[in-house]
Amino acid sequence: MNKELPTTKSTIAPKPLMVFEAARERLIGFALEARRQIARQGEELCDTFDSTDRVLAEAVVSPMNVPPHDNSAMDGYAVRLADLHANASDDSVSIALPVSQRIAAGGESAALQVGTVARIFTGGVIPSGADAVIMQERTQADGDLIRIQNPAQWLAGEAIRYAGEDIALGSVVAPAGTFITPAIAGLIASVGVASVTVNRPITVACIFTGDELAMPGQALKAGSIYNSNRFVLNAILKNLGCRVIDLGHIPDALEATRNALREAALNADLIISSGGVSVGEEDHVKPAVQAEGELDLWQISMKPGKPLAYGRIRKPDGGHAQFIGLPGNPVSSYITFLLLAQPFIYMLQGRIDKPPLKVQMQADFDFPRADKRREFLRATINDNGRLALFRTQSSGALTSMAYSDGLIDNPPMTSIKRGDWVSFLPFSTGCL
Repeated sequence: MNKELPTTKSTIAPKPLMVFEAARERLIGFALEARRQIARQGEELCDTFDSTDRVLAEAVVSPMNVPPHDNSAMDGYAVRLADLHANASDDSVSIALPVSQRIAAGGESAALQVGTVARIFTGGVIPSGADAVIMQERTQADGDLIRIQNPAQWLAGEAIRYAGEDIALGSVVAPAGTFITPAIAGLIASVGVASVTVNRPITVACIFTGDELAMPGQALKAGSIYNSNRFVLNAILKNLGCRVIDLGHIPDALEATRNALREAALNADLIISSGGVSVGEEDHVKPAVQAEGELDLWQISMKPGKPLAYGRIRKPDGGHAQFIGLPGNPVSSYITFLLLAQPFIYMLQGRIDKPPLKVQMQADFDFPRADKRREFLRATINDNGRLALFRTQSSGALTSMAYSDGLIDNPPMTSIKRGDWVSFLPFSTGCL
């Protein structure tokens, strides 16, 4: 009888991949817990002029109406409709009335005299008694009079911007947790608020692993590549309003990685690494984080970007810096940052979480190869208003991020046919 030969393969079943949504919610939960510690470190009063890219700690409430008074939306003539309608029939071609005053933007106005019109310019205060503005293109001078065309057709409110129609006195202009964009800063300034209370900016330290990495300007050795991730992460973190500590390239050695993590933890709220989170002999991030704190390493059911690490690094004062380890491939690193690390950072900032906007668009391509993982396909919007798949979906092809318009969120085991409706996450929304 033949004996069964022993197998050399492990009998341990591979750990199932984590569902994308579960990974995102888990990260947000960790971030909310960490946010409570950061919030205790204080808030700051910031001049509105310098508030862009900060996060509001307190809501901004309008102390005034915007516009502050009824004003004209265009150059023309303020009128009493009763004067127009009383002296015109439905088929009257025009009516002529004298001008009793001239009102410029920033000037004052008197009550409109009965049977007259007021010359008014855009932004001018509507005189009491007037209930419409006739655009100057629908009028003509007739000696000392102004002739208004089709007098019976005009309605109350024509070309008038009413006080408070944009922002009402006492209304919330921007809630706490708002990230202040240039438009939001302008909005706050438009209600006369000179300073705002904002959260302290979070500090993010970045480290980049891999002996193959070189910086632009250096000659490439055999097997080397330029460190594009360093440029991407530094730029995107600054755009998110973070203070960035760039610790640069770390040699592929355990002690060097541990030293970098200790240095980063001194002043950082969050440490982000790129590369070294796999299980190869030269991947030292995992053991270094375990030695300097604690690590939770996940395999996420997404493509690209399967490996992701989360952990905490001890600080000398007994606190912790948060840690996220991104994959090293440029596209994998970029996509996992946008979809997983970015919402984590939002929570640390005390910012209102804004999930990526998904729009339904039609595919202008066939994609028969369904993958068991959730795929994020790079695509462009073509001249037909449909989505075209970028020419390469390689996780190392940074061109697919630089020249695509967004990501197609394709569920597991789903093929795509030309004309199918798919979920699209456009980069232009600012959430990606």
